[in-house]
Amino acid sequence: MGIVNVTPDSFSDGGQFFDPEDAIAHGLKLAEDGADIIDIGAESTRPGAETVTVEEEFRRLSPVVAELVKQTDVLISVDTTKADVARKMLDTGAHIINDVSGLQFDPDLAGVVAESQCPVVIMHIQGTPRTMQKNPSYDDVIKDILLYFRERIDYARSRGIADEQILIDPGIGFGKTVDHNHRIIRKLQQFTSLGFPVLVGASRKSYIGKTLDLPVEDRLYGSLAVAAMAVLNGASVLRVHDVRETRQVTRMMDAILRTDTTG
Repeated sequence: MGIVNVTPDSFSDGGQFFDPEDAIAHGLKLAEDGADIIDIGAESTRPGAETVTVEEEFRRLSPVVAELVKQTDVLISVDTTKADVARKMLDTGAHIINDVSGLQFDPDLAGVVAESQCPVVIMHIQGTPRTMQKNPSYDDVIKDILLYFRERIDYARSRGIADEQILIDPGIGFGKTVDHNHRIIRKLQQFTSLGFPVLVGASRKSYIGKTLDLPVEDRLYGSLAVAAMAVLNGASVLRVHDVRETRQVTRMMDAILRTDTTG
C-alpha cells in the first residue's frame, strides 16, 4: 500500500504532493513501482494535527481519486474518518476505506461501508491525533489492543459489515510509546490470530526516528527492517512511502520462505 498525502502538514512529505497534479503523478509512480494499493489521505493524522472540514477533504481528494481511478488498475484506498467523504469517494471509484478511528469518530461511517460492501481498515488509536501522544499508557498494550479489536469488530458486524470486508491495523505510533510499538511488531501474530488480514503502517514514523536517532528523510532502512519483521510475523499489507524498496524486500522474503526445505 503506497502512500499519497494530499496535505500541507503530514509528518513525512507534507506539502510535497498538495497540488493535485503532483499527487496524481506520485500515485502513478507508486503503481509503477509495484504498489497493489494506493492510499490517499487529505487530512494529516500526525501527532497534534488539526482537523479538516468535509468540504476541504472533498476539494483535496476528488481530483486525485478521480484521475487515479481512470489511469491505473491499482486499488484505491481513501484514508478518512468521515462518512460523507467516504461515500463520495466510493462513488468516484475508490475501493477501500482506511479509517484511523476504527469506526469511532463518525457514527455514520460504518453504514456507508456496509452499504457499499467495500473493504475497510479498522485501526487502533488511543485518543485522537491531537492528543494521542500525550503520555499514552496501557495495562498491557497487546491485550488492550486485542480487546479493542474484538469490540470494534463486534460493532462493525452489528452495523452490517461482513467479516470478509475487514482488515485490522494495530496503529503504530497512534497513542503508543517506542516500547509499545516494538512489542506490537514482535507480537503481531497475536493480532493475526483474530482471523483478519493485518495491516502495518510504520514507514518513516517517529518510532523509527527515535529508535535510530535519525530525521525523517533518513529512515528508509529502519522502515525496511520493520517491514521485514512485520511480514515474518504475519502482516498481510504494508502501508509504506517507499514502495519499490519495500517490494524488493518482501519479494526476496517470499522467495526464501516458499522454498522447499526438504531437499
